[in-house]
Amino acid sequence: MSIWWSLHLRREAASVPLARRFLLGTMETAGVDPDISFDLSVALSEACANAVEHGGGRRAGEDKEGPGDQGVPQGRWDVWDELPGAASGRYRVTAYLDGEKCRIEVADSGPGFPARCTLRTAAQQHEPQQYPSLTAEDGRGLCLIEQLADHVHFGNRPGSGAVVSFDKVLKWRKDALLMVS
Repeated sequence: MSIWWSLHLRREAASVPLARRFLLGTMETAGVDPDISFDLSVALSEACANAVEHGGGRRAGEDKEGPGDQGVPQGRWDVWDELPGAASGRYRVTAYLDGEKCRIEVADSGPGFPARCTLRTAAQQHEPQQYPSLTAEDGRGLCLIEQLADHVHFGNRPGSGAVVSFDKVLKWRKDALLMVS
């Protein structure tokens, strides 16, 4: 069984629970274990909240090549091409339930991640990692995504924009209608 969907959302706070509910509904219908569904929905909420808060960079009329962009066409992504001049006001969520794994990707048109962002696998989860201080007002979302998912990748789209992708092995309810064959 495979299920795939993509949402093109405005960078507004109301889009975060919408994406979360869409994922939860899909997973419930498919018969995914509620604990796995909850973990993925929290990770998705954090990724969407980051896209809403940090995901804008270009504004209308800024689709021209800059000094470092020679040869790199602007409007590199279909969602941004569909909405000329609106790139800074949108982000995209894509989810794949394929076989025994769910993969989620959240992409925006913001400034992207610093060069230090890397792929972390389950084996690397035990390595020492720098977390925000206990008194920090923000900065915990990406760490939370890493703790809830099996594999996480923080990257940048060519030009501008961040991409957060993560996956998790699925467990199924005993009464699941769409079990993996």
